This record gives sequence, C-alpha cells and structure tokens, in this order.
Amino acid sequence: MTENEDINPKAVPVTTICLDCEAIDGWWVHLRRCALCARIGCCDSSPSKHAAAHFAETGHPVVQSFEPGEDWFWDYRRKLRFFGPKLAEPRSRPLDQPSPGPTGRVPDNWRDLTHPH
Repeated sequence: MTENEDINPKAVPVTTICLDCEAIDGWWVHLRRCALCARIGCCDSSPSKHAAAHFAETGHPVVQSFEPGEDWFWDYRRKLRFFGPKLAEPRSRPLDQPSPGPTGRVPDNWRDLTHPH
C-alpha cells in the first residue's frame, strides 16, 4: 500500500467494463476504477452511477479515471480531485472500447439521459 490507505497500486482490474451495467444490459458514459480493489464502475454522468454506488456499498472512497490519457483520482469522501501513484495495468479501457459504451447499447439520445455532475 502507499501512504494513502485508500489506494492499492498493486490491485489489478478483472475487466475493462462496468460489470454492474453489463448485468442489467445498461450503458455508461465514462469508466472509473476503484483505487483500492480495482473494480471498474461507471461515472456519475452515467445513468446508474455504479462507481459511486461501489463507494456507498464498500466505503472505498477513491477512484481513478479509467479513460485513456487520464490519470486523475477522485475522493468521494473529501470531494477532492488529485493525482497519485501509478496503478497496475490496465490503467484505462482499451482504445477500441468506445465511450460511451458498450457498442450497441448506447441510445442515440444518450446526452439527454445523462446526469450532470
């Protein structure tokens, strides 16, 4: 662990999609990665907000963007964006995986259905 007890740089994601969205045939705008257990969830702009739900359920407060080229962290508890250590690979969704996604499930009017944050 690092000096931040809410970040485990060695935790490895088991997938590159939001499994909670997958379970309900849902879709996401962007993906976030739990910095402690590496669970992938959808962002707060997504219809189901699974990353925030993971925090509420587990108490794991820190996520990192799981979008290509982004390496910022967000602490739900402190409502603070920050930069931290490099996490284990993969550190983002694959470039051929769309955002919003997944392919075939994103409605044409997706912008009208998202949550502002």
